[in-house]
Amino acid sequence: MAQAPGSDSASSRPHAYRQQRPLVLEVSETKSMKPSKAKAGGQAARPMSPHLQVYRPQLTSVLSIFHRLTGVFLASGAAMLCWWLLAAAAGPDYYADAMWFLTSWVGYALLFAWTFSLFYHLCNGVRHLFWDVGMGLSMRATYASGALMVGAAMGLTGLSWAIGLAVYFS
Repeated sequence: MAQAPGSDSASSRPHAYRQQRPLVLEVSETKSMKPSKAKAGGQAARPMSPHLQVYRPQLTSVLSIFHRLTGVFLASGAAMLCWWLLAAAAGPDYYADAMWFLTSWVGYALLFAWTFSLFYHLCNGVRHLFWDVGMGLSMRATYASGALMVGAAMGLTGLSWAIGLAVYFS
């Protein structure tokens, strides 16, 4: 691409290519300073960043972290579903091995956890859709929708397992 005569080529480059002055920060000693020796270059110890033990967990942060964890857990559940389908396609012996594991107490526990994760992730996704249109953004509504979402996930999990076990044992 040709540039117009007299145009500044540095302004058309990405930010990473521009030359920048180094940022110099002065650190004053506070109570939050990490007790350590100064480095060989004469640098002073830097203040410790506030970490998780400083803050009290709030419902919103716990639900957000749990939403991410259930998403990861659902991905492992998808891998288990693929294994079950491959075992079904591979023949009766492989399918019997897969069903032996999935109908063991460990398999039932994993299936129950995956079911709860699915409904939790679904209910939290619906909650986020309401937030996307600007509904329920006050702190009171956020806490209420969080409690409602957890209750709905538990209720849907219980309902689906009650129906599934009723059909399985009938």
